[in-house]
Amino acid sequence: MKREILRMLRNADSYVSGQSLCETFSVSRTAVWKVINQLKEEGYVIDSVQNKGYRITEYPDVITGSEIESLLLNDDGTLDGIINKVVYFDDTDSTNNQAKLAADSVTNPAPHGTLFIAECQTGGRGRRGKSWISPPGSGIWMTLLLRPDMTPESASMLTLVQAVALVEAIRTEVSEAECCLKWPNDIVLNKKKISGTLTEMSAEMDSIHYVVIGTGINVNTTEFDESIKDVASSIYVETGKNVKRSNIIAAFSRSFEKYYNMFTKTNDLSLIIEDYNRMLINKGNTVKALYSDKEIVGTSMGINNAGELLVKTDDGEVMTIRSGEVSVRGLYGYV
Repeated sequence: MKREILRMLRNADSYVSGQSLCETFSVSRTAVWKVINQLKEEGYVIDSVQNKGYRITEYPDVITGSEIESLLLNDDGTLDGIINKVVYFDDTDSTNNQAKLAADSVTNPAPHGTLFIAECQTGGRGRRGKSWISPPGSGIWMTLLLRPDMTPESASMLTLVQAVALVEAIRTEVSEAECCLKWPNDIVLNKKKISGTLTEMSAEMDSIHYVVIGTGINVNTTEFDESIKDVASSIYVETGKNVKRSNIIAAFSRSFEKYYNMFTKTNDLSLIIEDYNRMLINKGNTVKALYSDKEIVGTSMGINNAGELLVKTDDGEVMTIRSGEVSVRGLYGYV
C-alpha cells in the first residue's frame, strides 16, 4: 500500500485527504497514518493540514522499492517497463549475488523482470574480477533478472541492450549529460567512465535458466579510489547537477523494455545496431585492442549484428573483436 499512497501523493495537484486515502485502499486512518510516518522517516517532507490532508513538499534521493515502484505504477497495478518487482537492500554484498540466489530458489524463484537494488554494496564486482566501489547515497547499484527464451549465444548480447537503454535513460533524465558508449557496455561522459555492467547467466548447452545484468552507475559520486580516479567520474561531477537516482531507474525500465522487445524479435542486434553505433564513442576513432599475447591497432567501424566490434587495420583487414576476449581502449587513453 505504501507505493500506492506515494503514487497518489506524487500525482496530486494539491492536498490528498486522509479520508480519500482510507476509502481508496479500504483501510483505517491509523493504517494511513503509519504509512505517512514511514515515508517521513525515509526522508519525504510531508505537509499535514487538518481538514485538507497530506501533500509532499520535498522528495529525498532514495531508491527504495516503494519509491521506484510508485514512479512506474500503472492504474491497473502493473509496473511500466521491464521491471515488475523491486527487491531493495540497505546494504548487501552484491546485487548480482542476491539476484542469483533468488533466481535459484527452489521454493520461490524470482520472476523475469525482478530488479535487485542496494543503497550500498560491500562486494561489488566489475569485469575480470575487478572490485566496484559502491558507497551509500551516491550511485545506483542494481541487477536486473531476466528469463529469456533464447540461446546462450543470443543472451550474451543482452549486455549491449542494457547499455543502449541506459544511455537513453540518462540522456532523458539529465539533458546536460551527453553520455556515450564505450564498447561493449561502459557508459562514458566527457570521456570518463560513469557506469559499468557485469552480465552473468545460468544456462545449459542450448537453453537458459536466467540472466542477471548487474550495473553500477556513478550518479552523485564525488570521491573515487586512487586507482581509477583518472578514468572514472559521475554525472554530478561532469554536469554539476544533482540527480534523483530513482528517476533514472524508472526511465531505464521503460527504455530497456523498448530495446528488449526489439532484440527478442530477432535474437540479435540487427534492430538496435543503428542506435548502438550512433551512441558509440569509439566509432570512427583509432582504438587499440589488447589481447593477452598481441595488440591490434585500427579504426573502429562499430558493431555487427552479434555485438562484435569491427576494427579496420592499416592494411585494410577488418578484424572481428569478441567481448570478453579483449580490452579495447583509445590509442592515447581510456576512450
